[in-house]
Amino acid sequence: MKHSPTSIIGNTLKWILLISLLALALLPLLWLLVSSLRTNLELQTDPFGWPQKFQWVNYANALAMASLPRLLLNSVFVAVVTVVLNSLVTSMGSFILAREHFKGRDVIYTILTAGVLVPVISFMVPYFSMITRSGLYNTLLALILVYTAVNIPVSIFLVTAFMKSIPKELEEAAIMDGCGFFKRFSMIILPLSRSGIVTAATFCFIYSWNEFVMAMLLTSSVESRTIQLGIKFFSSQFITDYSSMYAAVIITIIPSILGYVFLHDKIIGGLTTGGVKG
Repeated sequence: MKHSPTSIIGNTLKWILLISLLALALLPLLWLLVSSLRTNLELQTDPFGWPQKFQWVNYANALAMASLPRLLLNSVFVAVVTVVLNSLVTSMGSFILAREHFKGRDVIYTILTAGVLVPVISFMVPYFSMITRSGLYNTLLALILVYTAVNIPVSIFLVTAFMKSIPKELEEAAIMDGCGFFKRFSMIILPLSRSGIVTAATFCFIYSWNEFVMAMLLTSSVESRTIQLGIKFFSSQFITDYSSMYAAVIITIIPSILGYVFLHDKIIGGLTTGGVKG
């Protein structure tokens, strides 16, 4: 089959654009990885050069210098508990908004999802005031509650759209078989909404893992801080250990990448299903 010159040019431009976008996404990560294996002197003299010898010791230094193992455990605990709590709250709320009919339902849904449009930084003063007055300042529980609340609008939007796509006939058949309100939720809607919930949970995990501003605002000690705050320990008034800092950054982004690699099918499925049928 012969292709016209126009289609050949179009395909060529398409691939050039795609490769360029891929390079823009990957090159900074590759530079960061290579830089994490160089010495500080090499970075200062030739920032874009190749290391004369791979400095794997930078990763050992990163783990030792910034109390990274403790911060890593804190981040894992905060992210996992936040995801569980957020998924529990939003799945129940989304079930009501998607499957039940009552006066004011659309108003409640609009109010909840409108939080997506509000910048998170605008919540700094209210959250700080609430956390300090409740005695939760400098605790992991404070971060868990704040991260759960911040992610509710996005999770409600995604999970509600997915639950609306489930055929009503399944629920009607369950009602005829004697399923009550709780059984309809736990045995019918919840299992069928796994892809949507996983999608929302993944976004919630990524936010909780990478968040810096609220963690800096609501904590003040290593015992209750997360791994993102450990990056600043590599910078002092007189010197910055860039090599170990870059190694620490690589360590912090690995969980997010692995999470997406293993769950990308469910994430894409949840987004497309909710977007097309919701």
